[in-house]
Amino acid sequence: MAGPEVITMGRVGVDLYPEQVGATLAEVRTFAKSLGGSPTNVAVAAARLGRRSAVITKVGDDGFGAYVRTALRAFGVDERFVGTHPTLRTPIVFCEVHPPDRFPLLFYREPTAPDMTIARDELDLDAISRAPLFWTTGTGLSAEPSRSATLAALDAARGTRVHDLDHRPSLWASKDEARRWAGEAIRRATVVVGNTDEVEMATGESDPQRAARVLIDMGVETALVKMGADGAVGVTRAETVHALGFETEVLNGLGAGDAFGGMLCHGLLARWPLRRTLMHANAAGAIVASRLACADAMPTLAEVQRMVGPMVTA
Repeated sequence: MAGPEVITMGRVGVDLYPEQVGATLAEVRTFAKSLGGSPTNVAVAAARLGRRSAVITKVGDDGFGAYVRTALRAFGVDERFVGTHPTLRTPIVFCEVHPPDRFPLLFYREPTAPDMTIARDELDLDAISRAPLFWTTGTGLSAEPSRSATLAALDAARGTRVHDLDHRPSLWASKDEARRWAGEAIRRATVVVGNTDEVEMATGESDPQRAARVLIDMGVETALVKMGADGAVGVTRAETVHALGFETEVLNGLGAGDAFGGMLCHGLLARWPLRRTLMHANAAGAIVASRLACADAMPTLAEVQRMVGPMVTA
């Protein structure tokens, strides 16, 4: 059996989306359950695009943990690297949906989440080293032992190493601390991706192209900045590309970045030109933004291609 082409590592949870769009949590009557957590969503997105994917994470010994495993199998994501913590509970996340641009989240991850307890000695470093693409996130750097495990995994990886800055300010004591550990991951990565706020955190630069250039100077091969409706900027030592976004009626912006990430994985593995990869990634993000859920909303390659149009083949 062939091993995973994409291995992601980090956060997992169960997302609860209100079925009453525009209502506050105090007003919502019913919720829809979905798999969540950024690196988990990226693994799902890659699988939906036809890639063999797996996620390294950890759940609680509870019903939601069982749901995570069942959902991963249903999405075609390899669950062999999903551990179980004996006492901590699988995280849940409540969302409010106020289109087009307000989607507040309420996290239940206290006292800590099982995925933050992933330790180095729990990792299958051989599998990580064999994966053509390995994906980490900034959330995994925010506490030990996950921080050391994340850096050890990046050290072990031999394929394309993508670090998603994934900055959640509430998880950090200060921006300086977040920047310090982001720098450790960046120096181990070949590709770095983040939105405008995240790259500013990592580089001190608010301009997307200047921030991407700083990341290149730090040693990465490709730096990508997501700019929402304005598309995305990609920078290498040889070129700078700005791919425009796609117009869509936004229902829920959450998960769009993870769809972008799944398509980024596909484009990198397919060795597509940077512009082609960015165009398809923007289209994938736009599709998910038009849908309510995250993991369940991830598009197929055919759906993305229909949005991109006939000028760029899949």
